[in-house]
Amino acid sequence: MTEQASLIEYPCDFPIKIMGKAQQDFTQTTLAIVKYHAPDFDVNTTAIKTSRNGTYLSLTCTIRATSRSQLDDLYQALSEHPMISVVL
Repeated sequence: MTEQASLIEYPCDFPIKIMGKAQQDFTQTTLAIVKYHAPDFDVNTTAIKTSRNGTYLSLTCTIRATSRSQLDDLYQALSEHPMISVVL
């Protein structure tokens, strides 16, 4: 299998939107996953929004992406977590 050329030039700032049900520890758990894959990520820059009815949370984390494999690993870890519904 050959690796396709990336349309992204690394390193770059890369926003990731993460959504899930508003529940205890959702924010802390999600930020820990992001921080694990992007150690220089500043959690204080996270934008957090609550849905109109307060059922869901949306986190937007902008990381300094260094490679495609870093992004692939981060997306996979986030997508596989049971608390997380959507990763964009």
